[in-house]
Amino acid sequence: MKSTLTSAKSQPSDYPAPARIKWFRHQLSAWGVVNRRDYPWRKTTNSYHLLVAESLLQKTDADTVAPIYELFLQHYPTIQDLAAANLADLAKILKPLGLFFRAQRLLQCAQIVISQYDGKVPQHQKQLLKLPGIGDYTARAIGSQAFNQPLAVLDANVARILERFFGLQGERVKSRCKILWGAADLIAPKTNVGTWNLALLDFGALTCKAQNPGCDYCPLSSKCKWHLGL
Repeated sequence: MKSTLTSAKSQPSDYPAPARIKWFRHQLSAWGVVNRRDYPWRKTTNSYHLLVAESLLQKTDADTVAPIYELFLQHYPTIQDLAAANLADLAKILKPLGLFFRAQRLLQCAQIVISQYDGKVPQHQKQLLKLPGIGDYTARAIGSQAFNQPLAVLDANVARILERFFGLQGERVKSRCKILWGAADLIAPKTNVGTWNLALLDFGALTCKAQNPGCDYCPLSSKCKWHLGL
C-alpha cells in the first residue's frame, strides 16, 4: 500500500520543535561520519546498480546481500544485460536470498526501463513506483542515492528511532503511517539526504536496536524520551 505523505503545512501540532530537530540532526550526522557502514552499493550513484541493490535488500540484511550483489553485477553489468537475461539463470544467482519473485521483478523492471525509458532508470518517484516491486521506501532510496533528491526514507529501523527519541506514536510501519512518514520528511536535512538516510538506517541497526539497544553509548540518550521514560 502506497502512502500519502503529510505536507509540511498540515503536520500535527505535537511534531518536534525545530531546536530539538536541529540537535537530533547534529548528533546523528556526527555519529554517521564515524560509524556509517561500508557496502559496495554505497560507493556509487549508478541508478541501475542502486535499483539492483535496493531490490535485493528488500526483506534481507545487507551482509547477506553484499556478495550476491557483486556476483549479480558481474553477470549483468548493465540494465541491457539484465533485460536480456534468462529467468532461470537469474533465479539461480539470487537463490541464496530466497524469494523467487525477486528475480522475476528485476527482470520485468529491466525490460520496462528498456522499453519505456530508453534504458535509463527513471528519476521521478511516480515513475519508479510503477515498476514491479518498487514501493515508497525503495523509490525514495533510489531517488536520494542515485539522483541526490531530498527524499527521506522510512523502514522499521528509522520508525523505531523516531518513535523512541521524539515520543511519536505511529501505527505499524507496515502501514506506512502518515505520522511517521511526515516526521521523516520534516526531520531530514535539506541537503545530502542520501547520506542522512544511511546514517539513520545504520544507527537503527547498530545502536537503537529493537532488542538490547545500546543506550549506554548512544549519543541521543540524554534527550531521548524513550530512554528517559517520558
